[in-house]
Amino acid sequence: MSKATRATRALDAAGVAYRLHPYDYAAEAGAKGLQAAQALGLPPERVLKSLMAWVDQRAVCVVVPSDRRVQLKKLAAAGAGKAARMMEVADAERLTGYKVGGISPLGQQRQAPVLVEQAALAPGSVWFNAGQRGLLLELDAAQLLDVLKARACDLCE
Repeated sequence: MSKATRATRALDAAGVAYRLHPYDYAAEAGAKGLQAAQALGLPPERVLKSLMAWVDQRAVCVVVPSDRRVQLKKLAAAGAGKAARMMEVADAERLTGYKVGGISPLGQQRQAPVLVEQAALAPGSVWFNAGQRGLLLELDAAQLLDVLKARACDLCE
């Protein structure tokens, strides 16, 4: 498994320190983020999942704890839109250049604005996808918004 991805190259270029954590990816798992947390023995609220969505007709990347669900009305409001819906797999893969299960909020082919669930900003480390299936990167939650050029919002139920 290569540990150099577009996401890690973006962090390297920005001079941001991170650690990589490979794990055994289970393609059959329904909740990829929860499976990653379990595989690495991490609390699920500290492992973040990257979801692609539409707010009206604009693509957005939504980063939330793996044990939480996005509330579409909150997402629409946070994205200054009227309606939100989750993106189809084919659209998410085409826009990001990553495969589902390996989508990172960093280094996307066509970078979408990033919204982060504010609960993910609790002190300590967070883990999120490094740009390929079976590889997470870890960094301090305090750096999350700066690294992702993101905005914190109330997005979950």
